[in-house]
Amino acid sequence: MVFNSLGSNYNFKFAMKALFGFGNASDGPGLKALLENQFQGQATLLYKGREAIALALRLLNLPKASAVAINGYTCYAVYQPIVEAGLTVEYLDVENGALNFSAQTLLESVQKNPQIKVVIIQNTLGYPCDVKAIAQVCKEKNLILIEDLAHSVGAKYSSGQPAGSVGDFVVLSFGQDKIIDAVSGGALIVKNKKYQSLALPTLTSVTSKKKLADRFYPNFTWKIRTNYSMGVGRIDHLILKKLGWLSQPMGADEKIILHSLPNWYAKMAKYCFENLLANISHRKTISQIYANGLNKKVLIPSVVSQINNSTNLRFPILVNNRELLISKLKTSGIHVSDIWYDAPIAPKKYLAKTNYNHECLNAEKISAGMLNLPTHINVTKAIAENIIRGINLWIQSQ
Repeated sequence: MVFNSLGSNYNFKFAMKALFGFGNASDGPGLKALLENQFQGQATLLYKGREAIALALRLLNLPKASAVAINGYTCYAVYQPIVEAGLTVEYLDVENGALNFSAQTLLESVQKNPQIKVVIIQNTLGYPCDVKAIAQVCKEKNLILIEDLAHSVGAKYSSGQPAGSVGDFVVLSFGQDKIIDAVSGGALIVKNKKYQSLALPTLTSVTSKKKLADRFYPNFTWKIRTNYSMGVGRIDHLILKKLGWLSQPMGADEKIILHSLPNWYAKMAKYCFENLLANISHRKTISQIYANGLNKKVLIPSVVSQINNSTNLRFPILVNNRELLISKLKTSGIHVSDIWYDAPIAPKKYLAKTNYNHECLNAEKISAGMLNLPTHINVTKAIAENIIRGINLWIQSQ
């Protein structure tokens, strides 16, 4: 059985290490030092990536009429902290056939709306944006640039600069199915020295129930995936979700509260950083197999051309009749129904909670046809080739 998510980054060894190997010993200082050295800034460890965005906006203390420009193809977790900060969201549509907005789109938006004070780039699915040109617009227009590396820790821009080396702030997420996966967690790195001396707010503690559920999440999901084909995994999945013991990455009705990151998460995140190069190398190999083997009709040229610089968090393709293909793959034990992203502001079930009003037509088009293929550690070359065969046969039958 192959899953896009549901503990995708964990194997048995990792699940056992998460449950017993990391213990409660403090590694917050170790992770903090690692981040400050890698990103050359002042790091604060938090429980969620969206908390890092919220903290950055709080430190900026912008006038309430200010706007924050974001990728028009993104997650509710990026939208939410902006609105809760009392600021306006400016949607920047992605380029046709691409996953990120361009510098020209940013420039035109700033010219129309001078209230834009902050720009967030996200290098969607690990595929880098044109950061050099975007950073130049930010410099000319005196805009704060935030690099959201939830998908792209370890990626490189076409200029050769590593992701996280350009912005005034860097936001990290250590959530489920991310490149750095500690079940939950995040960090804000303040690179602009102007904001490094500002006092930080008091951080709340994570509840014991959340910590316990997160501790068991790698073990639970490994067991679910392993026993899914026998039916036991399906039952376990339903029961754990029903009881609220299967950790969820986000809830639409949860208000953002700034939490300190407990030691266990910090230790696991540091372990993931130490294994980052091997992780990215594996994903690159699997992505190249997809690119070489899939019918060219479904490939996205801007994605294929960036495989070497990307983290390749997932490998996106564009298809017609996506739901039919998902159903077809499911019969072969390939579960890819958790589309990332299925709407301009995803998940689609949260779109109604935003003020999005068809500002991003390219994002709407790509979100209607994009299907993401798994690249994580549990996808072998043989599995990738099996996925390719299934997709190519399906295309031929259409």
